[in-house]
Amino acid sequence: MKRHLLPNEIDLLLDAEVGFGVTPLKAHVRTCDECRTSLEEARTVVTALEHLPHLAPSPLFANRLMSQVQVFVPWHVAALDSARRYVPRSQPVRYLVGALAASMALVMTSLSLWLVTRADMLVFFADLVASRTREFLVGAAGNVLAGTFGEPALRVLRDSGLPGITLALAVVLTATVTVALGMRALVGVASRRRS
Repeated sequence: MKRHLLPNEIDLLLDAEVGFGVTPLKAHVRTCDECRTSLEEARTVVTALEHLPHLAPSPLFANRLMSQVQVFVPWHVAALDSARRYVPRSQPVRYLVGALAASMALVMTSLSLWLVTRADMLVFFADLVASRTREFLVGAAGNVLAGTFGEPALRVLRDSGLPGITLALAVVLTATVTVALGMRALVGVASRRRS
């Protein structure tokens, strides 16, 4: 053997293992001073460890240790545990809950099928709700603008169309940002004067 012993090979010799693989290791230790020194150092450590007093941990040691360990619970196990909390323990109640769930599923399925076959009504009602909502929002925005800037400004905005509304929004946003930055600068100056 032209190489030195590996740690697991030294462990085999320390444990006094027997077998065809141990004989070449013993022969190598007899011829190699470095491996013989490593084996003797390992024997010294094992002997020192064997002479240490044997201490038994307290009975609560495992509980204290495990309370500090975060145990990973896979999502499917956590979901199953959560579902089990809602399942009744008695069999007759379980049957009743199952029957109620099945009837609810039947009602929901029937309702879904009815809505799919009546898609034209669904589209009509969705369009109706959307148009009423749009009219309400436009009316509310018109009332706010009329109250803020007056009725003539609202007429000008209605007559100018989308470009006028876009320009008005840009002006309002610019004015808002300018006022906010000006207020921030004034607060900064006031706080520096107090300091």
